[in-house]
Amino acid sequence: MGAGGDITGSALGDGGQVQHINEQHIHHHPDVREGVVWPVVAGQIPQLASASQLRTAVREEVEAGRAAGGSVVLTQVLSGGGGVGKTQLAAAYAHQALREEHADLVVWVAAAEEQQIVAAYARAASLVQAPGAAGTDPEGDARAFLTWLATTQRRWMVVLDDIADPGAVRRWWPAGHARVGWALATTRLEDAAITGGGRTRVRVDVYTPGEAGAYLRERLAAEGVVQLLDEGVGELASALGFLPLALGHAAAYMINQHLTAGEYLDRFADAQTRLDQVLPASADTEDYGRTVAATLLVGLDAVRAVDTTGLAEPAVQLISLLDPAGHPARLWETGPVLDHLAQHRAAAPVPAAEAAPSASAGDGQLPAHTDGTGDGEEPQRPDAGKNRAALRVLHRYALITHMPEETSRVVRVHALTARAVRETLTDAQLGHTAKAAADGLLACWPDPDTHPDHHELAAALRANADTHLWYPGGHVVLFRAGRSLNDAGLHTAAVARWQQLKITSERILGPEHPDTLTTRNNLAHSYWQDGRTQDATRIEEQLLTDHQRILGPEHPDTVGARAALAQWQEEPGKG
Repeated sequence: MGAGGDITGSALGDGGQVQHINEQHIHHHPDVREGVVWPVVAGQIPQLASASQLRTAVREEVEAGRAAGGSVVLTQVLSGGGGVGKTQLAAAYAHQALREEHADLVVWVAAAEEQQIVAAYARAASLVQAPGAAGTDPEGDARAFLTWLATTQRRWMVVLDDIADPGAVRRWWPAGHARVGWALATTRLEDAAITGGGRTRVRVDVYTPGEAGAYLRERLAAEGVVQLLDEGVGELASALGFLPLALGHAAAYMINQHLTAGEYLDRFADAQTRLDQVLPASADTEDYGRTVAATLLVGLDAVRAVDTTGLAEPAVQLISLLDPAGHPARLWETGPVLDHLAQHRAAAPVPAAEAAPSASAGDGQLPAHTDGTGDGEEPQRPDAGKNRAALRVLHRYALITHMPEETSRVVRVHALTARAVRETLTDAQLGHTAKAAADGLLACWPDPDTHPDHHELAAALRANADTHLWYPGGHVVLFRAGRSLNDAGLHTAAVARWQQLKITSERILGPEHPDTLTTRNNLAHSYWQDGRTQDATRIEEQLLTDHQRILGPEHPDTVGARAALAQWQEEPGKG
């Protein structure tokens, strides 16, 4: 179906006619069988989004596969997480097939369930008058359509959009001659069954920074408000994780509210603001049909249905509080994390055929835990195999990326997915999950610490669950992260961290709380190590006064502050 080919006998040849369908100019020519007018479009192809980007790298991979040729029909699978633009790419190719490549048939199939595929194929069989399609047996007609695809000389394209279950499509993959047919699928599944039978996977990721910036410029320019793109545009795109769906909602929100990128970013970053407030359904100008938060979490229901370990949901909740760029594999071996998973293990799914009616069904109660313990017994810690199985099922449904070979960054998650998960948690859930994550980080912290690998993880944890790590005092991991910077000689970064901890501690615990005094002392020491002796001395002098008043002149902290101050005053130039 290459563009620029011979048009003899095609829609552009003699006898062609033009019909307007969905505002597309589509050329037709008659078929020998009465009643069929080509080209035929079965199903509703989505319209292309405003300012959609070419996705050059993905297209090059797709086109390389098409150019490679072969004796059988090419089947490519666009895979990626929710909101990355898989359906839009497939729609662009479907429109291209009609407008530029002279396809005789394009079939768009919503492929989440087998019944949808069967119904779409049966309808297509009727439209092309496939031999053997009687209109009384949907499955029989669907099989007749597959036979027609395998034998026809007409050019066709079939799109199977949003495959949610490999078993649903197993019997319905199109086949035929490579020179006339092309099958394209989209899915968020990372499942080997999708790529069996010679099918090839093409991964679709978020926009590049350049694509994200270009999208925002084009979208706002089309509305005549490009001036809203101030110096905050790059930071805004990064905060949204370059996710196409989120960028589309954000652009619409900015247009509707007449907000600059910086003003929008301030609202987005507000800890009290939920995703559905800054990426609302009213900003779905492309009729995607789901909010951004719902899109990112659509795989969670599927995970609950297939997770036999009961660990996947508490695991993704814990992951949502860690650095999106990843965390060490050994975190999943620590006692605090294992205990947390054991205590919050969900009930294993029960096959429908085995589910028995219950008197309490529908009473709103959570299902009983199935951790193998009786009443009053401590839940059993999961083993490494079950932990890995839980992470793999989350990976399969594109909620996380699990990379066992990356021991220092074993699990990654999109920042918006993490935020969407956190927003589903109650305050109590957020509190004990944050404590488990922090305790786990502390348990696997290297000692001695010569590199601040864990600093960014603890910083992300602090930012994501700030208040939950400060009651009744600051969690030890907050202070451990700061000390790791000093240990590594990163004194300027340590100063910035202790300044932030001091502000937070004063706000939450008060200026005279022991943890606040500790942060002030660590800030002074970081100033001194950074060569800023005057700043260090100023803070330590005030701290010594407060220590004497609050703790007494002989308290160890008072004695330590007095000794440090004496040393710095004797050696003012020492850094």
